[in-house]
Amino acid sequence: MKVERACVVGAGTMGHGIAQVLARSGIHVCLHDVGEDLVQAGLKKIEKSLNTNLERKKITREELVGTSSRLSGTVNLVEAVRDADFVIEAIIENSEAKNDVFRRLDEICDPRCIFATNTSYLSVTGMASLTGRPDRFVGMHWFNPPQVMRGIELVRTEMTSKETLDAIIELCQTIGKEAAVVKDSPGFIANRLLQAWRNESFRLYDENLASFQDIDRAFKTAYNFRMGPFELGDIAGLEIVLTGSETMYRETGREIFRPAQCVIKRVKAGDYGRKTGRGFYEYK
Repeated sequence: MKVERACVVGAGTMGHGIAQVLARSGIHVCLHDVGEDLVQAGLKKIEKSLNTNLERKKITREELVGTSSRLSGTVNLVEAVRDADFVIEAIIENSEAKNDVFRRLDEICDPRCIFATNTSYLSVTGMASLTGRPDRFVGMHWFNPPQVMRGIELVRTEMTSKETLDAIIELCQTIGKEAAVVKDSPGFIANRLLQAWRNESFRLYDENLASFQDIDRAFKTAYNFRMGPFELGDIAGLEIVLTGSETMYRETGREIFRPAQCVIKRVKAGDYGRKTGRGFYEYK
């Protein structure tokens, strides 16, 4: 069950980053998305990243050429998954969209192919149950940006086979990532912890106990964090932060996960953070 050929479904921030990591580690990767412009944009971002790494002497010219030679892209899903040992979905955090992808993949992929979802919050068990290979299905939650962050959460369901889990753990080692294995549950490890302390930070601001700038400052100076919760929310996208809070609150019923008003109001206003030029902070 060694992974030699892979397909990444979704060429956005996470998808093209995952494709770059896989290709640099010697795996042949096909990047897929629904539009040719999206596929090409993802491939161009990979090219730009590789050239930046070359300029900074983090990779050699030979490594750049080798990585590029193992990358391809297409809007044809059948072509994208041809000969793939492993397919990872990295599209929007929407259950219906992800379910549709895996129903289609199950019809066209080799029965031996392993499926993974890069979901941050959604039920891996639910997605796996829609396929005829729940034993070959895992959650593989990467962190942003995939090219930099060294951790991956491996989410196993009650149906995930030991062989599948071992194969993905081996894949993580091959690509230089550290895997933390967790049972399928809302938010897994990292986001369950993140949502708790981030929501409490947002409530401090809702209660007018401190400015968001001072809350960020306290986090960074007290705990040596690189970013505070409000800065991090702006980078992730506040609409994604809100979706995460809503999912955690719905799935667990715990008050600590109830979405904060300061986030709800900004999302309603269309102020998502860096991507829109305004969130809690303003950006050029």
